[in-house]
Amino acid sequence: MSITAERKQELIKEYAVKDGDTGSPEVQVAVLTERISNLTEHLKTHGKDFHSRRGLLMMVGQRRRLLDYLKKKDGGRYEGLVKKLGLRR
Repeated sequence: MSITAERKQELIKEYAVKDGDTGSPEVQVAVLTERISNLTEHLKTHGKDFHSRRGLLMMVGQRRRLLDYLKKKDGGRYEGLVKKLGLRR
């Protein structure tokens, strides 16, 4: 259900704005997107796992807030990130 440390480091390297960047909205959204996709797969097989479903909804809300912040601050970075991650927005 969770992502491995190696996969998280790959995501950080791929979406980092500068060297040593782990907290930018792009990195946070990328990590959340990976966790959301893993949890979605888990819920396909465990349909009655309502505790994990609540966690999924909270992660989706956090990602939405980060994307709204990024859109407000810099629309170009927002558009690039959405396109790169393949999100529907």
